Amino acid sequence: MATATFAAGCFWGVEAAFRQLTGVTDTQVGYSGGATASPSYENVCTGQTGHAEVVRVEFDPEKISYQDLLEVYFATHDPTTLNRQGPDVGTQYRSAVFYHTPEQQAAAEAAKQRLSSSGRLCRPVVTEITPAGEFYRAEEYHQQYLEKRGLGSCHVK
Repeated sequence: MATATFAAGCFWGVEAAFRQLTGVTDTQVGYSGGATASPSYENVCTGQTGHAEVVRVEFDPEKISYQDLLEVYFATHDPTTLNRQGPDVGTQYRSAVFYHTPEQQAAAEAAKQRLSSSGRLCRPVVTEITPAGEFYRAEEYHQQYLEKRGLGSCHVK
């Protein structure tokens, strides 16, 4: 098994999209990329902890590649908006790939470059590509939030 961590705005819809993929064995939503130890949702929402809302994806690389995960990641949010996804504004909603290996870093940088030079977007891609740090699991009520409310069939753009 391997791990990938992505930030793409509110973690609920992003988690639902990854949970549908064959080869994804587990997902958890949480917080990463900040300086505060063990932040709560309320702390992160202030925008002062430095954390982003993230989805940690456990996957079987023999069934789904990291490249495939990156394609879904870039399709599920707007990577051209700085610290914003839709109505959600703040650094906690930034677009970021938190890589776990040098291979993931290289793949993420290549995917970002391909998307940037594809001509499909009107603005520059602002997605951060940064080493994975400490992951803090979000409160239980955030885990599989959309599925718990009968809204789990999120469709990837």
